Amino acid sequence: MSIVGGTTRHSPIRTSGDLPVDTSRIPAREAAERELSKPMYHENDPNLLERALNRIREWIGELLDAASGAAPGGPLGLVVVTLIVVALCAALWWRLGTPGRTATTTGTLFNDGPRSAAEHRTTAEAHAAAHRWTEAVQERMRAIVRSLEERALLDPRPGRTADEAASEAGGALPDHATRLRTAAREFDDVTYGGRTADEQAYLRLRDLDTDLERTKPHLSTVTGGTAE
Repeated sequence: MSIVGGTTRHSPIRTSGDLPVDTSRIPAREAAERELSKPMYHENDPNLLERALNRIREWIGELLDAASGAAPGGPLGLVVVTLIVVALCAALWWRLGTPGRTATTTGTLFNDGPRSAAEHRTTAEAHAAAHRWTEAVQERMRAIVRSLEERALLDPRPGRTADEAASEAGGALPDHATRLRTAAREFDDVTYGGRTADEQAYLRLRDLDTDLERTKPHLSTVTGGTAE
């Protein structure tokens, strides 16, 4: 600092690199930093969660930009590829059913004690009246198989599956063999495949049950009460 003509002047301090530092600016900068650090200036700043979400959005945007640049046809090509992937996922969901449930066709048809075909039909109709179509389909298929057993077109056998029943009954009732296989597949889909039945599925089984009751078997294909 020097006095020239009665006036005090601040002389810059030189650092080791011979760069002058104006000492009068340092307190001012520190005061400004203290002032700006006050909470009142940061009330509208995003919180930690908002900053994280903003970063994720930026990352997704960068990823999509990179994908659109790499996809054939640019952004339009990316949209087409995305739609194809979504369609494939939807097809797999529809075919395999709800994730976490393994589809199988080896489960037995009857899980409880012996009941008559009439009892299964009554239970099926009660489920249908309450719009419980999955349970209605299950009970109607059981009614069909039990009825065939009561008519000696199927040999009563514990552990029989719906597919086995349909295959065996198709020999005695060849005119309905295709419908029996379809009914067995619907039963397996809703019982073991995670599907949900609808009214039309139940009506198909009900009509099949009614038609089978009116159909006479081909006796040449029945031996000892068992459909071969």
